[in-house]
Amino acid sequence: MIEIKDVCKAFNGRDILLGISGQFKPGDTSLIIGGSGTGKSVLLKCMIGIIKPESGHILYDGRDFHNSSEEIQKDIRREMGVLFQGGALFDSKTVLENVKFPLDMLTNMSEKEKIDRAEFCLQRVGLENAGQRTPSEISGGMKKRVGIARAIVMNPKYLFCDEPNSGLDPLTSVRIDELIKEITDEFGITTVVITHDMSSVMGIGESIMFLYKGKKLWEGDNSNILQNTVPELNEFLFSSKLLQDLRK
Repeated sequence: MIEIKDVCKAFNGRDILLGISGQFKPGDTSLIIGGSGTGKSVLLKCMIGIIKPESGHILYDGRDFHNSSEEIQKDIRREMGVLFQGGALFDSKTVLENVKFPLDMLTNMSEKEKIDRAEFCLQRVGLENAGQRTPSEISGGMKKRVGIARAIVMNPKYLFCDEPNSGLDPLTSVRIDELIKEITDEFGITTVVITHDMSSVMGIGESIMFLYKGKKLWEGDNSNILQNTVPELNEFLFSSKLLQDLRK
């Protein structure tokens, strides 16, 4: 379980996060939603250790990430998998080499063990025949799946996905959502997805946190989000054509 407690962050005197608290449970696909500039990405960066909050606590199964020893922080980082918005694949490496990269950097596995693990992860995301291609030779949706394979190659306890559907067509977006949900269920991962995609909200939002101007204004799931009474959330939701159609 991941717990965030009263997390605050500011840049150049401007408050970005104003006391955010919440829980993300194992086996749930948890979404953090909100418009641009609401603090979603900053919260994610605090959670994965790219930046440090001014105050508050981020706990990984009871371990206070930013207030622990360097050794404990490294242990927690080894338990994370991250799917970056742009994919962050190495153009000079093959698909298999991209997936294998964390194993090369962080484990003492033999080369055969690393290849076997990378091939298993590629098979799990439906890319068992793409290992020798380069990123320039595959589609945007395939790049996202390579990113997911790399994110799970270390068998993480915690999976973070930053705008996984960015730049994808609607059908491919649904397939990526389904894959993230399947992997979360199959391996009991604590998954946190940053998104503004309403199809993701309605499709896989088992736990949803809505941020607005650095504050958490609502928390729930996709079974009750349409019944919320928060004006800012409804304005955000029904700017989507998908939800406009559902409301009719």
